[in-house]
Amino acid sequence: MKHVLTSSMALLWGLQFAFLTPALALILVDLFDATPADVGWVLAVYNAGGFVASLLIPAYADRKNDYIRPMLFCGVLALALPALLALTTTLPVAVTALIALGGPSGVGMSLLFAHLKHSGASPNDVVNTRAIVSFAWVGGPPLAAYIVGVFGSRAILLALAAIALLNLTATGAAALHRKAARAASTLLHERAGDDGPIPAKLAVIGVVVGFIVLQATDSAAVTIMALFVNERMGQGLIWAGVALGASAALEIPALLFVGRLSRKYSGKALIASGCLAGLAYYAGMTFVADPATLIALQVLHAWFFGVVAGVGLTLFQQIIPRPGLASGLFTNTRRLGAIASGPIIAVGSVSSLGYQGVFAACAILTLAALAIIEMTARGRKQPQLPAESRAQLEEAELP
Repeated sequence: MKHVLTSSMALLWGLQFAFLTPALALILVDLFDATPADVGWVLAVYNAGGFVASLLIPAYADRKNDYIRPMLFCGVLALALPALLALTTTLPVAVTALIALGGPSGVGMSLLFAHLKHSGASPNDVVNTRAIVSFAWVGGPPLAAYIVGVFGSRAILLALAAIALLNLTATGAAALHRKAARAASTLLHERAGDDGPIPAKLAVIGVVVGFIVLQATDSAAVTIMALFVNERMGQGLIWAGVALGASAALEIPALLFVGRLSRKYSGKALIASGCLAGLAYYAGMTFVADPATLIALQVLHAWFFGVVAGVGLTLFQQIIPRPGLASGLFTNTRRLGAIASGPIIAVGSVSSLGYQGVFAACAILTLAALAIIEMTARGRKQPQLPAESRAQLEEAELP
């Protein structure tokens, strides 16, 4: 039961934003007559609201030592958002809804991973759950595009509401197990004792900075892919889509394999392997000249991003003692990385290499990020529970 609930919530939270994110600009234009400039500033304030919410709501959950109720709250907001967007016809009201409802509802994903950590899930479990989210992102955008193309932009709001309702049902089922979860969590802390020394703030800052840099390189590489393929390689845009699609599809088995390896190897070792794969990918992209090599290199990209997304999350949960804060901070490294990708593209593309210079800059930054993480991360050993305690945790049927 616990695996079914966890998998269902991961899939539904993933679909929620795999549907909304790529369709949001289209919704703003079609339903609210937004101009390109309007779309830009609306997305900016929407993401800013999500950034703030991803710090405040997990902090509240950490103080209450409860992640299910805040997740239910986020689920209610996720259901209210498409309902309000469907009822209004004015852009200011839509913007208010995105800030007040959309930003906070996006925290539900972080809370799910915080709940997993709090309930004693292993790094392998966390990474496997992250793979389900990736699966949602592989199928979600094409399905959302199909719905919009066949039924119109308003239909995507109905789809979002249906997903949110299913998500609330799954989260509500999880809430029914909350009493058992709390008892098992208390058992976990009583039997396991201290997780180990908490790293110094400077070490945590170093890891956060390192992952912002890694996320920035990935965001920059994805952003310029179409321009790079078309203008530097002289190939059709279809090859950019094939490359990005191949990388997304390969990310799922990469995450599953990372999860298996996490049982044998430390997080720092896996992160090193991911950074080296990223370094090789960016170096290869600096010199790639044909579509076949472009597609082949996506294997390295998938491993790089799989490690960053999967092992990065578990590393944050190990070095930051509050699960909500750890998951929220990791989520925000992606947002901050997207912002930082702009200067990388601007500086890298002005070199004589053009867009290939962006990949060269990403290679250098990946190596620098690896050095920062390796110097500052202080992984803590996961507490080992006695067999009796593990059995009681299983019986608790934690979601």
